[in-house]
Amino acid sequence: MIRSNSNIFDIIIIGGGPAGSSAALYANKIGLKTIILDKSSFPRDKICGDALSGKSVRYMKELDLIDDVRQQDCSIIKTITFGSPNHKQFNLHLENKFQSNTIKEGYVLKRKIFDNLLFQKAKKVTKTKENFKVTDIIYDDNSNIIGVCGLHKNDLKYIYAPLIFGCDGSQSIVAKKMGLYPKLQHKSAIAIRCYYKNVKDLTNQIELHFIDEVLPGYFWLFPCGKNVANIGIGLSKEQAKNDPRKLTEILDDVINSNFFRSRFKDSEKLETPKGWSLPLGKTKRINHGNGFMLLGDAAGLIDPFTGEGIGNAMASAKIATKIAKKCFEKNNFNKHLTKEYDKLLWLELGPELKTSTKLQRLAKYRLLLNIVMNKASSNEKVKDIISGMLAREIPKEMLTNPLFYLKVLFT
Repeated sequence: MIRSNSNIFDIIIIGGGPAGSSAALYANKIGLKTIILDKSSFPRDKICGDALSGKSVRYMKELDLIDDVRQQDCSIIKTITFGSPNHKQFNLHLENKFQSNTIKEGYVLKRKIFDNLLFQKAKKVTKTKENFKVTDIIYDDNSNIIGVCGLHKNDLKYIYAPLIFGCDGSQSIVAKKMGLYPKLQHKSAIAIRCYYKNVKDLTNQIELHFIDEVLPGYFWLFPCGKNVANIGIGLSKEQAKNDPRKLTEILDDVINSNFFRSRFKDSEKLETPKGWSLPLGKTKRINHGNGFMLLGDAAGLIDPFTGEGIGNAMASAKIATKIAKKCFEKNNFNKHLTKEYDKLLWLELGPELKTSTKLQRLAKYRLLLNIVMNKASSNEKVKDIISGMLAREIPKEMLTNPLFYLKVLFT
């Protein structure tokens, strides 16, 4: 195909989810010409817990998205409720003494709405092609990436750029073409989501219950707009493989258990439960190379403890565009320059992902969870420690230190 201004760009972004659309918005801020290619058309569903955490909110502020989100049918979150295996609960309020200069509220908004909102905002500053299935990466005679080809409306199309952002999720075509896909499937988790109406006692809180049925995973209840709740479970693939029950059966067992049954007495299931894979950030994967960088789920950046991935996807988008600018300044797109993406990404996210990996391992120990949560339910000092960790005023690493549990025991 002949190259022209209509098919030549600085960056090809494969995938229009939070990583891809955020990357386009950040790229526009520094004057880079981008195109988003997505195999689907927007709006489209994305199976997720739908929660937008403090980290996500920070990047949403930078991209001027907060007012847009608040205008949607979303739930504004002021409290996080934690439940222990023995069903002791405690609440952490997002607005507290540790939160003076940080995020005071979160949101739960269906990904079908949030992703479309973000994509439409990106569409104002970048070219997009929906229903474009990338089939291959194309190279010049010197083995340098020069673009991609793919099917759009049954026609083979060629798009050219010296740099590719793989923002195409856990099934990333970019990762597959670079021979990285098997590594992305290592140490993954699996989750299942179902929307319900009329779940009792959900107001402005999200709930995370570390209960026996799913340890070291958790059961979540998130309000998601007017009288709708996002209900689900997340657990390791290894755990799911060893459990004779299907995920839907585990979810039903939890909902019908003595502790939760009354809250679902008058509820209505709005869909067939849907599952998806979570590429966890438990290990440092290859996320860059000559002419490409992997972002978000394609890079395996989901928090191993909370299962949250949107904030990390948006963080990777900001960092990747920063490195892209350097590549264009030096007119050099080889791995010796893109490796700085890996360095900055893990400086930003590595400590938290490492700690979350340890916390996930600790979540296997029912006794520890009961000790901490029982104490937090009745002791303000312990609750303050955990609140401080969420606000990043107190290092989260404390939770992985055995001395912390001694402190809890004698507080």
